[in-house]
Amino acid sequence: MALKKSSVLYSVVKFKCPQCHEGDFFVSHPYDLKNIGKVNHHCSECGLKFAKEPGFYFGAMYVSYGFGVALFVAIVVLYWLIFQRIDVWILLGIMAVASILVTPLSHALSKIIWAKIFIRYRGQEAIDEYKNAQKVEAVK
Repeated sequence: MALKKSSVLYSVVKFKCPQCHEGDFFVSHPYDLKNIGKVNHHCSECGLKFAKEPGFYFGAMYVSYGFGVALFVAIVVLYWLIFQRIDVWILLGIMAVASILVTPLSHALSKIIWAKIFIRYRGQEAIDEYKNAQKVEAVK
C-alpha cells in the first residue's frame, strides 16, 4: 500500500517538506555521517523556511526520547519472549548496539516529526504561491 502524498505520514517517511511534500527536508539521508541531521534552510519547491526560529528543533528531543524508550521496551520484551529470562549485562550490550545503530534515523525522524507538528500541509497551493512570488520578483 503506497502512501498518499497528502497523508500526514508521507513527509515523515519520505523526509520531504511538511508543507508541500515535494522538496527535500534534509541535506542528505540520515546515515550520511558527514551531514547527519542537517536540515535544508528552505524548501526548494515551496520556499518554506524550515527553521522557524533559533532553537526550533530543541523540542525534537522529546520525540527522540520517546523513540529511545520505545526501542528499549521493544528490546526487553523481545529478549524476554525469546529467552524467558533477563540477563542484565547481555541486555545492556544489545541496547547499546541497537541505540548506536538507530540514533541517526531517530534523530532525523524526530526533527521531521517536530516540524510536521507545527507546519500544515498545503500541497500545490504552497508551490503555486511561491512560484508566483518568484515571477513577481523577476519582473521587478
